[in-house]
Amino acid sequence: MKENLILKTLEVRSFFYLVTSEFFSQFSMNLFNFALLIVVFRIANSNTAVSGVVIAFTLPSLLFGILAGFLVDRWDKKKILFLTNILRALFVIPLAFFHNNLILIYVITFGVSTVTQFFIPAETPIIPRLVKKDLLLSANALFGMGIYASIFLAYAMSGPLLYILGERNIFSFLAILFLIAALFTMLIKLGKIKAEEEVYDKNSLSFKQEIKGVLNLIAKTRTLSHALFSLTLTQVLILALAVIGPGYAEHVLRIKVESFPVLFVTPAIIGLALGAVLIGSFLHKKSKASLSKFGLFLMGISILLLPYGSKFESRQIVHFINLYLPHILRINVVHIMVVLAFILGFATSFVFVPANTILQEETSDETRGKIYGVLNTLIGISSLIPVLIVGGLADLLGVKVVITGIGIAVLIIAFIRAFVTDRI
Repeated sequence: MKENLILKTLEVRSFFYLVTSEFFSQFSMNLFNFALLIVVFRIANSNTAVSGVVIAFTLPSLLFGILAGFLVDRWDKKKILFLTNILRALFVIPLAFFHNNLILIYVITFGVSTVTQFFIPAETPIIPRLVKKDLLLSANALFGMGIYASIFLAYAMSGPLLYILGERNIFSFLAILFLIAALFTMLIKLGKIKAEEEVYDKNSLSFKQEIKGVLNLIAKTRTLSHALFSLTLTQVLILALAVIGPGYAEHVLRIKVESFPVLFVTPAIIGLALGAVLIGSFLHKKSKASLSKFGLFLMGISILLLPYGSKFESRQIVHFINLYLPHILRINVVHIMVVLAFILGFATSFVFVPANTILQEETSDETRGKIYGVLNTLIGISSLIPVLIVGGLADLLGVKVVITGIGIAVLIIAFIRAFVTDRI
């Protein structure tokens, strides 16, 4: 009987502690962001004020992303994970008492995001020190499930938790979650650095020389640059879809905006989990580049079809099928969206898991943090303009047109990756 690599990976105790810590940390960080958007809108009743939160959160990745990655490679990554969770807990506590102060919200958001720039390049890069190489793909599958599940759950639960706990208690709750994440990082035992990596002198190169070295590594290693691009694109797409999600719910699906997160997020999580398990258990011998290309094509198709569920619903064959189905099971535009959300989540796993594995396989312990620092900066730079303009474009051109354009753009990128760049 074939051994289940997912279960075998979870049996690695330190990795299990890392994934558990990651879930609590990511969930609290994303819940912090989504809750603040609601709180700020209630305080100021202004979209401009809400944009201030987005800017305060995004700016640190542009200012400190690369620097944080380089510093993290010089420090103990386990200690960084512990300290960043503690610091974020301390940062959010004042908001439990001063949650109506808009300036303080911006300052604390900037502070929490700045600390997070050090957390990101310390987290994923330590995976190769916890699991053996043959379990690396499965480990990233599980890690991806944790990251995206925490994002989607925070998005879906931010409103209900804010309603249940109130604006004061939500921030105390977030501080507790960060402290739980810190507790699990204390339990992690890191494996020894490989002998060939121990020759690295952390003080032998200047910051400028290290930047040049990492950029040269990315430029010369095609698989590495492709993986960075794929991960950046995935994050930008998620942010863009989150921005126009309310408009899509209201103008295309004709449902309450409050219902959209659960209806979209739940099938996406299930699809992502299924894809991650499939990759980690059965596709670990397949080409990672091929898996990533397949994921991009599937993402493009699912996004492209999102606005056109009503056209499928109006087909004669669908009407015929609905005649024989109970009312609750009759196919409608929401059901079609649920299926496409499932496919989108499934496709995302095919990009995230192989791309992260490539980043870890193509780098050593002394460069991995820098690579993830570069990735964090790329995401910040690449997402800033699309996230700021996609809402305006949806208002100007319509949600359907914008989502269609996003889907076509992803398919073009996937086509270029598959048939142009790989042949050069």
